Amino acid sequence: MGRRAVRNIHAGLDLAGKLLTLEELPRPWDGAAELFDARRPLEVEVGSGKGLFLRRTAAARPEHNFLGIEVAYKYARFAAANLARDGRDNAVMASCDALRVFRELIPDASLEAVHVYFPDPWWKARHRKRRVLNEAFLTDAARTLRAGGKLHFWTDVEEYFQSTLELIDGMRVPQAGPARRPLPLEGPYDVPEPPSENHLDFRTHFERRTRLEGRPVYRSEFVKA
Repeated sequence: MGRRAVRNIHAGLDLAGKLLTLEELPRPWDGAAELFDARRPLEVEVGSGKGLFLRRTAAARPEHNFLGIEVAYKYARFAAANLARDGRDNAVMASCDALRVFRELIPDASLEAVHVYFPDPWWKARHRKRRVLNEAFLTDAARTLRAGGKLHFWTDVEEYFQSTLELIDGMRVPQAGPARRPLPLEGPYDVPEPPSENHLDFRTHFERRTRLEGRPVYRSEFVKA
């Protein structure tokens, strides 16, 4: 399912500190103290789209920090604009490659949660290597989570869901020799489908579209051992 257009944003809206590039993210990371109050736990969303999850969760949980990462600049800018309008001091957007952020910047055991909702399924078999939930990213997600931290994964593509669960399960098997360490993620744990009181009461824009069309959403949660 393709993405829909976003509304125009007023040219005068100040997005300083709300919309960042890869080069503007802190180095060294140091709790991302340049972005937030570093005493608060940090959660990262990969593929924020138009930022509905980030906006609502940041408002509902001001005691946590949230970093949204979206490779498409127009969506990242739209999400950042809503955060700026809301006056949120606990959420920012970065328009860049999330895999590079995890691989190059985020230190071990520094995240409370990683959220991946409705990632691009890359339907063709020859393109599936581009899926974000690959072995390298899962290794980095597990590395950056604190003990007890959570990886949340939702999709409306059953094949993507099942193949990801199989990949994670296979990565938890010890390897002989100098190969990778077993992936320290327990699960998948079931995630109940939350009730919706109105047509806007959903966690992400993709969840809203999927459920309003009567299609299933596949949800899982993993916890770092």
